[in-house]
Amino acid sequence: MMSKWPIRWDLLFRYRMIEVIALWEGRLTTNHLIKSFGIGRQQASKDINSYLSEVAPGNLVYDKQLKGYKPSDSFAPELTSGHADEYLHILARSEDMAVTFNELDMGFENVSMVRPVTRNISPQVLRPLVQAIREKKRVDISYTSLKDGIEVERIISPHTLVCTPLRWHIRAYCEHAKDYRDFVLSRIRGIPDINGKLIMGKERDELWNTQLTIQLTPDTRLTEQQASVIAHDYGMTDNLLELCSNAALIRYVLDSYNIELNVLDSSPQGQQIIVKNLNELREYLTY
Repeated sequence: MMSKWPIRWDLLFRYRMIEVIALWEGRLTTNHLIKSFGIGRQQASKDINSYLSEVAPGNLVYDKQLKGYKPSDSFAPELTSGHADEYLHILARSEDMAVTFNELDMGFENVSMVRPVTRNISPQVLRPLVQAIREKKRVDISYTSLKDGIEVERIISPHTLVCTPLRWHIRAYCEHAKDYRDFVLSRIRGIPDINGKLIMGKERDELWNTQLTIQLTPDTRLTEQQASVIAHDYGMTDNLLELCSNAALIRYVLDSYNIELNVLDSSPQGQQIIVKNLNELREYLTY
């Protein structure tokens, strides 16, 4: 989104961070700017005040109980789109620099990016979940699973937001299942209700705390010359690429490399790489 104000590019970044954090976390402090941009507290405070006076008067109000700024009832993004992917990509630490600099006319007009559309996520869903993770609390949610499409009530203890190539989900202990599960953010309905302290945290999530090594190698059905091309593509050493992951995320890691576990169902040119130590990892791919 192009700014209608002649704002310095570095200040524009900070103003955008102000809008994104306030909208999606519901609480903005000077620490957000200090940690994100390496500026001093005085400069961070000045940025917030100038945003309110010069860009969007009335967008934020100070809340003494929160000890920070929150969106006003009339909040409307001026420098951002108000879409969830702006906040989620900050969490994933994957800044879209090509788009950002293209907007500022800094010479990246010959860059094009293909990125999946972020699934339907609202601030009303995300804010309580982020707060629950930060404060280590339980949450009541209404969730619709893909299995039967029925909306059910669940009490969860969330510990991590997870970004995969095609979706965002929250890793949490589910009191109904009596185990840790992945809850897709776009399938949470209504407004999650924070109701108490966390009862099962990340430290008890066995799959999350089980570290594994994934060994990738060119598909064995490729010719030697083809395998050499693939090895170069992925920066392999001796036709081997080792990736570290925890057991809870291993399925998503393989999906990101477009790996079919049954290689006979795909062509070697389409598959390109396979899991060399699949037998060691198979027990973690069935949960």
